[in-house]
Amino acid sequence: MNERDSEIMSQSLSMHGYVEGMDLESADLVILNTCSIRAKAEQKVMSLLGMLRKVKLAKPDMQICVAGCVAQQEGEHLLERMPHVDLVVGTQNIYNIGELLDLARTRPGYVAVAMQENYDIPRLMPARNEKISERLQAGDDVKLSKSAVFRKFVTIMQGCNNYCAYCVVPYTRGREISRKVNDIIEEVKVLVESGVKEITLLGQNVNSYGKTNIVTENGLPCSFADLLHKVAETEGLARLRFTTSNPKDLSDELMRSFRDIPSLCPQFHLPVQAGSDAVLKRMNRKYSVAQYLDLVDRLREYCPEIALSTDIIVGFPGETEEDFQGTMDLLDKVRYHGSFSFKYSDRPGTRASDFSDKVTEEVKTARLMRFQSRQDEISLERNREYIGRVKDIMVEDVGPESLKGRTDTNHIVHLHEHVVAKPGDFIDVEIYHAGQHSLKGKIV
Repeated sequence: MNERDSEIMSQSLSMHGYVEGMDLESADLVILNTCSIRAKAEQKVMSLLGMLRKVKLAKPDMQICVAGCVAQQEGEHLLERMPHVDLVVGTQNIYNIGELLDLARTRPGYVAVAMQENYDIPRLMPARNEKISERLQAGDDVKLSKSAVFRKFVTIMQGCNNYCAYCVVPYTRGREISRKVNDIIEEVKVLVESGVKEITLLGQNVNSYGKTNIVTENGLPCSFADLLHKVAETEGLARLRFTTSNPKDLSDELMRSFRDIPSLCPQFHLPVQAGSDAVLKRMNRKYSVAQYLDLVDRLREYCPEIALSTDIIVGFPGETEEDFQGTMDLLDKVRYHGSFSFKYSDRPGTRASDFSDKVTEEVKTARLMRFQSRQDEISLERNREYIGRVKDIMVEDVGPESLKGRTDTNHIVHLHEHVVAKPGDFIDVEIYHAGQHSLKGKIV
């Protein structure tokens, strides 16, 4: 989501005459687009802002802007700690960043974090470019990241209404709001016409798309599964993905989409967070372990090849050793292809930050190591299942004697041979080696 927001700000700034710089020393403007989902991410922001204070002293005309979730969360308080910041831009204000920077020139320390009750995601189409693949073929010097050119994010909704006890998103992103169907379809078409082969639809909880506001011109309902089918009809779109889903809103209609939509990649990120019903209840997740496992079974029934990943929070307040063992048992039952696991950290304004029965840092660290160690073992075992199979990969990076691509299940594949290919091409490879985090293949 932050990567897509950065692209939106970059496009908006290009309309105001800004050109992206290659180094800090020559920059007239530095923007930190921030995340506050975990304490560590927020700490990195403050550390970098401390470094930028010295740069600002040597170059006082340079503007420093903090955008995103830390900006939304801290607002005026950010300036108390970092008075050299010129502009603080919240999550709903990034589309106006050009005008806000103009204001900040005459009023340094300007703060724009107001959130609208009935916010509507502005309509902003990507610039129509000639096909990147044609420019690459012609030998043009394409400055954009070649791996990013053929894979793009498209925001379909913003915010969250779930208020999980540990999560700051509803406070930094606001309530759920879905984009208009026609705007999404038009953006996808523009991207595909520019050479994009793979689209990932983004939202804090894509399963809730279309439930909180009208998204069609005729006022008729449009579920997320409906939207997937509409996007998949885009001529030239080879691969379609989405993230993220809350299990409590996962419909049978959406699960069937993995069976019924050929371009929808057989890869699904389904955050469970914990394997204990007691912990899930305290988290306000609104599903049980049994319900989650039933969803996994049905997903695999509709799409046997599906690769599943998840999010895990270790050491949530009140988590006992028995609770944690439930998470380990869940890991062994589902056997995820991969997971993102973190130690719990208090987030400002969340209910869990007021819970008194915190787990010690030592216990959290030990449990995280146990979980990640077992996940690594399972990831290697799951990856070895691909050995001997032929997979269609989309090329991302090409070197003189090597190549990197990605399968539809989101596995990285390395080829150590000379291949006549360019980023965005599709080639068949036979997998002959598996590691914990990637595969190796050879041209068929």
